[in-house]
Amino acid sequence: MISFVRVDDRIIHGQIVTRWSKEFPCDGIVAINDKAATTPILKQSFQASTDKKVFIWTYEDWKKKCQKVLDSDKRYFLITKNPVDMARILVDDGFKPSDVKRVVIGPCNDRPGATKLGQNQSITQEEAEACEKMTNAGYDVYFALLEETAIGSWPKFRSKFGY
Repeated sequence: MISFVRVDDRIIHGQIVTRWSKEFPCDGIVAINDKAATTPILKQSFQASTDKKVFIWTYEDWKKKCQKVLDSDKRYFLITKNPVDMARILVDDGFKPSDVKRVVIGPCNDRPGATKLGQNQSITQEEAEACEKMTNAGYDVYFALLEETAIGSWPKFRSKFGY
């Protein structure tokens, strides 16, 4: 089963392992990112960051294995590096992550063409479209590096992107 859904441009790091896993207990982490899954040093570093079971899969691997994750009695975090990939999984593919209806957007670095929403939380127009798509599909797209520093849900920011 999926116990927590997160978008984080660092994929797996201390906040995921120490903070979010205490608020949303998990037995393991499933990260979907083609580059990380096919770059041995990245994959190894993510797997070494926690004592929990860590799976780093390509999108194609995820499509083959997602039902097994959903059917498992174990609780897993589902993480992608960006909102576009998460919208592809949740909306385009129709994957239903157990009873989870919130997508927590964590760090999204400042970069050219991105609009700053909060500290270390900037998104591009394409990522905004993904947030809109997930919201329209019934998800609460919630921007929070940590729960206590949350800046709000997508409807608060959507007008910055023409919605």
